[in-house]
Amino acid sequence: MDAVATQRAYGGVSAEQRRAQRREALLDAALDIVAEDGQAKLTVAGLCARAGLNERYYYESFQHRDGVLEALLDRIAEELTAAIVTALTGAPPDSRAQAHAAIEAGIAVLVDDPRKARAALIAGMATPELRARTARTVRAFARLVAAQGTGFYGGEVPRQLVDFRAIYLVGGLVQTLTAWLAGDLELTRDELIDQVTDVFVLLGDDLADRYRPTPDRANQ
Repeated sequence: MDAVATQRAYGGVSAEQRRAQRREALLDAALDIVAEDGQAKLTVAGLCARAGLNERYYYESFQHRDGVLEALLDRIAEELTAAIVTALTGAPPDSRAQAHAAIEAGIAVLVDDPRKARAALIAGMATPELRARTARTVRAFARLVAAQGTGFYGGEVPRQLVDFRAIYLVGGLVQTLTAWLAGDLELTRDELIDQVTDVFVLLGDDLADRYRPTPDRANQ
């Protein structure tokens, strides 16, 4: 095997796959450190030691220390999106079932592995840049909610009103989940999911009812 081939594959694993594996190992290590000790304890040396990698491999994937936090937040957001979309696809076609399935799936990602909720809350507020990134992520989830609502209720509702309620709902959910995880809300997990579902359905159905075609409106 020549040098180029050796670089391309070693032990049946390509160089690109090895880089991806090292990146995932660094993200896993960052998740552990932030969840256990907080963002202040996250250093390149400590991260690489935790991942069992030479420090030079950090800069193979990330340009600065916050780079791993940005990637970690993105990975958690991607897991949330995938879980929510899968839940919506398998849920019955009524507003409550759809909302309940999506909320249950999203909360499961964060609660079944408590490190993810803690890391997202800590890392997402660590610096102005990460706070801005978190705000963009909230808006992205709001767009997902708005798109789902528009597809479910139809296109009669003005888009700006759909967007407003979607941002309100997602932002409120983030604050509610933060309070619940901190022990400030005395609700079981199932009660939390049901209460959040009630709010989503209430605001969604109310807006749809206001703009649902009626004989009186059709004649105007």
